[in-house]
Amino acid sequence: MDLETQDAVCVGIISDTHGVIENAILAVMEQCDVIVHAGDILDPDILRRVTPRSGHVIAVRGNNDTPEQWPSGTAHLLNTLPEIAQLKLPGGLLVVEHGHRVTPAHVRHEKLRARHPEARAIVYGHTHQRCIDTSAPTWVLNPGAAGRVRAYGGAGCLLLHATPQEWRIETRTLPTAHADSA
Repeated sequence: MDLETQDAVCVGIISDTHGVIENAILAVMEQCDVIVHAGDILDPDILRRVTPRSGHVIAVRGNNDTPEQWPSGTAHLLNTLPEIAQLKLPGGLLVVEHGHRVTPAHVRHEKLRARHPEARAIVYGHTHQRCIDTSAPTWVLNPGAAGRVRAYGGAGCLLLHATPQEWRIETRTLPTAHADSA
């Protein structure tokens, strides 16, 4: 799939589903051209259920994506998940990793930028807390949790709108009181 030459691309960004993804987030993901999942999936069915227009989903392995925590008979699928993934988009490169290997937390963004200097933006998960750091030329983005486990302030996701000239981030957060489960 050649996204780099498109005029505009919408990337759905999720992380830390921990085996559950909210129906409202699935509906948002259906409107995207491609989806990235920054790890801690815990059930491969999540990757089947998030269906962007293109059917293209990129996912990385999180620290909780282990044979012991995945459903019986699915552990072999863990080998298909890389530690780091890259996606060429109009206007630049998006890099995705879970972020648990980048410590200590107080310098995580600095270290991610140093690890991926070629990136226009870096997506990570692990913390379950949304963060949009555009303070440097390489953005660092965390969508927060898209499931129920430690979904601080409600399950959520990010949408990255990429054109050759401009990248823009849109946030989506479900209210905690009526978040519906899938």
